[in-house]
Amino acid sequence: MSHGRTLSVGLVGIEGHLVEVEAQLASGLPAFRIVGLPDASLAEARERVRAALESCGLTLPTRRVTANLSPAAMPKSGSAFDLALAIAVVATGHIPQRAAAADTVHLGELGLDGRLHPVRGILPMVARAVAAGHPRVVVPIGNLEEASLVPGAEVVGAAHLGEVFARYGVRTIAPTILAPPAVAPDPAHRALPDGDLADVVGQEEARLALEVAAAGAHHLFLKGPPGAGKTMLASRLPSILPELSDRDAVTVTSVHSLAGTLVPGDGLVRRAPFEAPHHTASRSSIVGGGSGVPRPGAVSKAHCGVLFLDEAPEFQVAVLQTLRQPLESGEVVLHRANATARYPARFQLVMAANPCPCGLSGSRCTCGGGERRRYLARLSGPLLDRVDIQVPVPRVTRAMAAIGAAGEQSAQVAARVQLARERQHTRYRDVPWSVNGSAAGTWLRHPDQLPQAAARRGLEKLVDRGDLTMRGLDRVLRLAWTLADLAGDARPTPTHLAIATTLRMGDPHA
Repeated sequence: MSHGRTLSVGLVGIEGHLVEVEAQLASGLPAFRIVGLPDASLAEARERVRAALESCGLTLPTRRVTANLSPAAMPKSGSAFDLALAIAVVATGHIPQRAAAADTVHLGELGLDGRLHPVRGILPMVARAVAAGHPRVVVPIGNLEEASLVPGAEVVGAAHLGEVFARYGVRTIAPTILAPPAVAPDPAHRALPDGDLADVVGQEEARLALEVAAAGAHHLFLKGPPGAGKTMLASRLPSILPELSDRDAVTVTSVHSLAGTLVPGDGLVRRAPFEAPHHTASRSSIVGGGSGVPRPGAVSKAHCGVLFLDEAPEFQVAVLQTLRQPLESGEVVLHRANATARYPARFQLVMAANPCPCGLSGSRCTCGGGERRRYLARLSGPLLDRVDIQVPVPRVTRAMAAIGAAGEQSAQVAARVQLARERQHTRYRDVPWSVNGSAAGTWLRHPDQLPQAAARRGLEKLVDRGDLTMRGLDRVLRLAWTLADLAGDARPTPTHLAIATTLRMGDPHA
């Protein structure tokens, strides 16, 4: 037999594609060639496979070996194809259980001693294999916990290539199996912030804005002097957000698996993610990128969660402008010469900023009027127009801290947020969106959904004067619906519209 085959999975973005790995022997000088648009790391698999086979007492055939990764037109990257290549090459000879090997998906990187090293993105790979009708999957033992999260998958973990060959009846030298390498999350990854909303002193308006943002999945801009509590408020937002649904949990976990920030053994990511990149972050780190197939950035790692930009005006203007498209579409499409990768990016944007470069307020401010305008002008009008809630966060005085009542705990606020989200899911069960923050303008402005004429007359005047854009009008209506959901009302009232307008019309340049 001079032909062997098995299966693997390649990723383009977060989407997995089943790949048939074939190997064929031909006459000619001994050589080992891989075709099918492999990248540099995949081309190096030839030496890893050669050394790993020798560790099992096997050798490459002394003929011309050609390995093909089909579909050939799709770019292949990474070292996850190593195991499948080794199986396909050995299958060109005598293998007792050839049919089982051909119908099993093999994923994993080979060490020179034959050990199987874990790879990133194992969750979306296994999920794609199961969806394609191939539930039997062999993965490195270090990926076993993560791969087992996929419903319907028949996952087998192996520490050494020899273990995999033994499953198919191939006799090999019994390997000395060392402890498999552990899967370590990216050292740059930070755990979700701890803390409770009750930690925030005062700031009743900002606390209301945070609750409304959580209930309707609205974007939020906080402006105030240093020490007012902007960062604390933003970091408490995940504590009042609902847990992720099963579908969202799988998607978020897949993104973090691919990004290398998934903590092994923690199961599916159920809590809304929180990403807070430094203001020196590049465009590629925010929206994704890199050589070859682009990797997910902060906006994708914040999918179904919060992207917090502290000191937002300090970010590069070009970086801030890249946020406009994912804020509208909920995904990032990264085009490269050889591939186009799509990543989900439906996140809540929270920005915080000082009122001026010096950060002080009132008579202590040392900035001129021109400096203040230039500082906040870095947050462009089109970007701020996409932010639903814009509220001031004033300095907390000692007197306010002394006499202020203790604020509600996160659990109390989260309960109201959960009820509001349930009302929205019921109302939007027949449309593509499920929260007010994503409601379409055509639905919001439909005569059956609009508030009474007397209540919306003030909004129409704001639009006529140019103080409110049509996008801004839609966002006021979204906020009004969220306020109604929090209050348990069937429709927005004039009071809800007035509060929504106040939350929306905060002037970041004041």
